[in-house]
Amino acid sequence: MSIKTAQESGLALCPKCHKLNDMMQSSGNNARIQCVRCHGMFYPRKPRSLQYTLAWNVAALLAFIPANLYPIMILYSMGIGDPNTILSGIGEFIDHGLYPIAVIIFTASIIVPLLKIIGLFLLVYRVHTGVRLRPDKHSKFYHALEFLGPWSMLDVFVVALLVAVVELGFVTSVAAGPAINYFTLTVIFTMIAANSFDPRLLWDKKQGSENTKEENDY
Repeated sequence: MSIKTAQESGLALCPKCHKLNDMMQSSGNNARIQCVRCHGMFYPRKPRSLQYTLAWNVAALLAFIPANLYPIMILYSMGIGDPNTILSGIGEFIDHGLYPIAVIIFTASIIVPLLKIIGLFLLVYRVHTGVRLRPDKHSKFYHALEFLGPWSMLDVFVVALLVAVVELGFVTSVAAGPAINYFTLTVIFTMIAANSFDPRLLWDKKQGSENTKEENDY
């Protein structure tokens, strides 16, 4: 027995005041609806959600490559610069016995961005194809990705903190490397990509597949 969704009942939720509105005044998901409570205009579904999510996610992946290839910080000792990438910087922390910081940097700089990029690609693929689609599980997975996204900026904050604290003039100093810009862009692009994705499409795809199956059974 399939569960009837709000869209099938002709209802749409206003994202501003969360009022359920009648979709009968619109002519489809691409038509804007005016909320009867706050009078704000909104779409029943985000227009071209998958296309925008895919585009921003590809941009994040492209920015993630130089973010790991270029130095993210440069340590100057006696006037001689020693550039460090994200991975080599993690190695430096490990060599100095700073394991908690190394774990935080590795998680925030490598694991979280890659998990979010791969996860968004997976969600777009599942919505587009409907292969092994589990709306309840995938919706929770999406909200987890959305929550974890901003925590990638921990790496940027750590570098900024080192630049501010480790400043001993000519003897020792730390400067941010060019990779910090690309890494910041990676985080911003993944956040925009996650915001562009409409998780309600997961349920629409599942409901459409069930309706088609029921029609074929008849």
